Amino acid sequence: MARKRRERSKTGIYHIMLRGIDGRNMFIDNEDREKFIEALFNAKEKGQFLLYGYCLMDNHVHLLIKEGEEVGASIKRMTVSYVQWHNNKYGRTGHLFQNRFKS
Repeated sequence: MARKRRERSKTGIYHIMLRGIDGRNMFIDNEDREKFIEALFNAKEKGQFLLYGYCLMDNHVHLLIKEGEEVGASIKRMTVSYVQWHNNKYGRTGHLFQNRFKS
């Protein structure tokens, strides 16, 4: 059965939560945090969303954004970029984020 379509916010504002798979740390050192923020701001520029705030924890992330393009496209752009970099740095493959993002 297909997953349920994400409900759209009437205001376009979303509290996005991304969690590391199996509670895994997504950020091992400050370079990881810097690269994630770089991926976030690149996605912001391309997706034209407003970023109200973010909080990077070791194993999860909170974002408060107002969508420009469809929110899923912006999150995908950001996460794919970061996961490719992270997996290359740590010599791993596969998923880094658990499930799809929550909002």
